[in-house]
Amino acid sequence: MRVVLFEPEIPPNTGNIVRLCAATDTELHLVEPLGFKLDDSRLKRAGLDYWPHVRVFVWPDFNSLPRDGSRLVMTSAKDGTPVHTFAFEMDDTLVFGPETRGLPQEILALSPHRTRIPMNHAHVRSLNLSTAAGIALYAALARCGMPEHFV
Repeated sequence: MRVVLFEPEIPPNTGNIVRLCAATDTELHLVEPLGFKLDDSRLKRAGLDYWPHVRVFVWPDFNSLPRDGSRLVMTSAKDGTPVHTFAFEMDDTLVFGPETRGLPQEILALSPHRTRIPMNHAHVRSLNLSTAAGIALYAALARCGMPEHFV
């Protein structure tokens, strides 16, 4: 399982996702342009001292992201199979879009696999990126059988 943040904009969200990836032993891939510098103090503070425990990769664009045969599972606030019923596979790549606009259509079009987090849209437009990543990643790991070394 790996997490991809496409053009993330808010440093504390990415920092929180670094912590999530440390807790789940998950690779984190960042696709440029980033809305911050990797040495941003807000990014480092949110990720605390977990940075050395996460494999972080930065790519200049989505086409540079290695395609190793894993499925791209696109996330959307509006479209897709509910995350708790999606048939995740252990080698899936979970792709999240930028906080202010989500994944663009040209990225969504790269995969038929889409998932969403059910919510009351009457009151909330979308969830915070780091919250959504946590929900989706743990749902995926649970559906695949949580790794035994997690306690």
